[in-house]
Amino acid sequence: MNTNLYIETFICADPRIMDDLWAKTQTPDQHERWDLRFSQIAYLPKLGPKHPQRFTYATRLGFGLKICGEGETVGECSRPNGERSSSLRFWSSDPKSLIREGSGYWRYCPQADGVRFITGYNYEARWGRAGQYVDRFIFRPIMRWATAWSFDRLRLWLERDLAPETSLRAACVHAIARSTVALTWLYHGLVPKLLFPHADEIRMFTDAGLSLAQAQQIVPLMGGAEVVMGIAMLWFWRQNWLFGLTIFIMLMTLASVVVTSPQLLGAAFNPVSLNIGITALSIIGWLMSADAPSATHCKYQ
Repeated sequence: MNTNLYIETFICADPRIMDDLWAKTQTPDQHERWDLRFSQIAYLPKLGPKHPQRFTYATRLGFGLKICGEGETVGECSRPNGERSSSLRFWSSDPKSLIREGSGYWRYCPQADGVRFITGYNYEARWGRAGQYVDRFIFRPIMRWATAWSFDRLRLWLERDLAPETSLRAACVHAIARSTVALTWLYHGLVPKLLFPHADEIRMFTDAGLSLAQAQQIVPLMGGAEVVMGIAMLWFWRQNWLFGLTIFIMLMTLASVVVTSPQLLGAAFNPVSLNIGITALSIIGWLMSADAPSATHCKYQ
């Protein structure tokens, strides 16, 4: 059975930001700027003062495809301690939407040094038993992550006045840099060292004074270590010390080649362009990670 999605973040700022937080989450044109789950949110004209506020939403899937749905506010509540909450229901008749209908709430809890922002929601999936499996193993984990990631994007906006568009660009740059560094580690560990040992790999060790037999034993070990580094870069996505270690290894390796195998510096594909390029990407990834949202900053279940 599906369980409720629960995500919580803490925004470390003056509790008086409550009105700003409320506006950024309850105003459609501001809400859609930070929430990865929605590309467009629009209020519909109210039928009367006692009627709920209805809205439409859309999520672009790419290649011209999008999923559309509707919703309405069910109620809002303010307490004497400053805590506020709102609840809503939502549904979609779009056959591309896994979500048939659902409901949820937002809670805004002021603290001495900030605000706890919480959401809880659940929904009914369509597409029968197949939809239940897709929801359980694919869609619901993605929704949990997307909600937490979006909450952190909102936190950066409120804490540091970092616009959601800027934090999204930082996340993209960080992801490109980290993925490229990781794939470079994996490729150079697997292809020229483990799968198809290259003569130049062995030659660098013999130039350093090792025997041919010793070099042939060390190259696969080095390849295995590089594969581990590549996997670690992807698995420990927010660990910046891996960028630092990469920078250190790249510079030390380049210095070693300059001293022991200078003839390789003039090759068509040489360690100068490779090591300096990976060093630069590592620096870029390290710097951009500070402005990139992360779902790990939230509590969720």
